[in-house]
Amino acid sequence: MPEPLLVHGRVLESLPNALYRVELQSEGRPRVTAHVSGQASLLRLLPGEAVEVELSAYDGSRARIVGKT
Repeated sequence: MPEPLLVHGRVLESLPNALYRVELQSEGRPRVTAHVSGQASLLRLLPGEAVEVELSAYDGSRARIVGKT
């Protein structure tokens, strides 16, 4: 099973069904759709907040938020 890639990002907007649009801090600044992991489910995320995300090894447009930075 491939290892997930941990990267830092910034929340752009809150979407329906507990999803968030996150801009990654990398050269191209791609945007991904992310959900909050079980450990971090109590986080209250607002646009502009810095987060740490795990990118899916299978779909580069999906991620999981694992914590705030």
